[in-house]
Order: sequence, then C-alpha cells, then structure tokens
Amino acid sequence: MATHHGELSNLEAHLVAASGEFVGTFLWLWTSYAGHLMARHQAPGEAPEGGMLNTTLTSTALAYAFPLLANIWAFYRISGGLFNPAITLGLVAAGQLPWDRAIFLFPAQVLAALAAGGLVQCMFPWDVGETNTILATNVSISQGVFIEMFLASQLMFVVLMLAAEKQKATYLAPIAIGIAVFGIMICGGYYTGASINPARSLGSAVAGRSFPGYHWIYWVGPAMGGVLGAFYYRFVKFIHYEEANPGQDHDGQFENKGLPDGATLPRDM
Repeated sequence: MATHHGELSNLEAHLVAASGEFVGTFLWLWTSYAGHLMARHQAPGEAPEGGMLNTTLTSTALAYAFPLLANIWAFYRISGGLFNPAITLGLVAAGQLPWDRAIFLFPAQVLAALAAGGLVQCMFPWDVGETNTILATNVSISQGVFIEMFLASQLMFVVLMLAAEKQKATYLAPIAIGIAVFGIMICGGYYTGASINPARSLGSAVAGRSFPGYHWIYWVGPAMGGVLGAFYYRFVKFIHYEEANPGQDHDGQFENKGLPDGATLPRDM
C-alpha cells in the first residue's frame, strides 16, 4: 500500500522498478534478437573460423546498441535502465545500488530475457538459437572469459561515470552507453559474441535449446568485468579524482578553489 503521503513504500518502489526492468529488458532483447536474426539471414555467406562477416557484425552491433540506447532512455526514471545482471552486480559493488533493490532487478532481467527469446522463437521463421553467444573456433575458453571480462568492465565504467556519477551530461548517458555497446560488439563480436550480459546469453540459449558446455563464461566473465569496473570507480573516488582536473565538466563544485578572489573556473570547456 502507498503511504498516507501518497508515496510508494519500499516494497512498492522495488516492484515498480522491477516491472520497468522487466519490460525494458524484454523490449530491448526482443528487438535485438529479431534484428540479429535478420542480420544473419541477410548476410551473403559465412565468415571463416566460426566468425561473422563485417557487414553482419556491424548490423548485429547496431541491432543491440540502438534499441538498448532507446530503452535505457525510456526506462531510466523507472528502474535505472540496467537490463543486465552484470551491470546490476557492478553497481552494487560500487555502492551505487542497494542490495535489496538488486534482488528485485536481477530476476526481472533474467525472466525478461527468457520471455524475449521465447517469443522471438515463436514469432519469427528462424531459430533464435542462431543469436546465441559462442566462441570462435580459434578462441579458448580461458581467453573467452577474459575477453568478456574486459569488454564488460568497459561498459561498467561508462555506466558508473556517466549515469551513476551525476554531472551535467548525465542525461546524455544513454547515448554514450549505446556507443560503448556498439564499439564493444565490433571489438569482441567475432571472438565471443560480445555478450557482456548473462541474461542476453541465457535468453537465446534457453529458447534455442542450444547450450555450449562453456555457457558459464557468459556469467563469470561479465560478472568479473562488472566488479572490475566498480573497483576502479571506487579507487578514483577514494583518491578524489574530481580534484585532478577540476575544470572538466564543471558543475560549480570547485568554484573559487585555489583561484584569486572573485575568479571562477569556466563553466564550458
């Protein structure tokens, strides 16, 4: 029940956020799985060694990055627009998300991915298992883990510095996150599928009934990346990174600090 002031209780707030996370994750992955299938079947052929042609890889990266950008922007005020268990874990590790909220968001993300994969499997003529994240034939399992870790750490730090760390460009964070995901998929798509998201990998694997024996790397690698990005964020916060270059993205916090009386730092760099 809402409080007598008309505000949501903690439980209600968690449930509202979880509903937003479910719907946002579902809309993103339903669109992206469908776009990924289209990219594969519009390609002129297969690339060697289990990889993708450049045109397929670019189209696939766009199919994930653009819908993600749009849905983060749409759902940011409802749930935070995380859509990713690894990012959720990283935000908790960084102290930017309470554990009790994460407990609600995590299952919402996973269930949404399963629903998206299942509906794409039912609604489209191709097997959603084709969108599964797999290793290229020349990539080992240990290499795959660390590739996923570093790809996810890149995304994690972008989220922390542009979305969680409030500054005057925070409202543009969805664009930066979308660009980061596009670049990450171009970089790692050939080698591991550039999952960076356990829910994304699980949804296509379950719906397509296609579980490689190394599926676990798409949980361990992104989770390690989320924690790694969170660790570096805590480090730069601990050493007061704001004071290293105070004129950048100035928000008034350092105004008049170390300057002559009456002088101010420029607000636009």
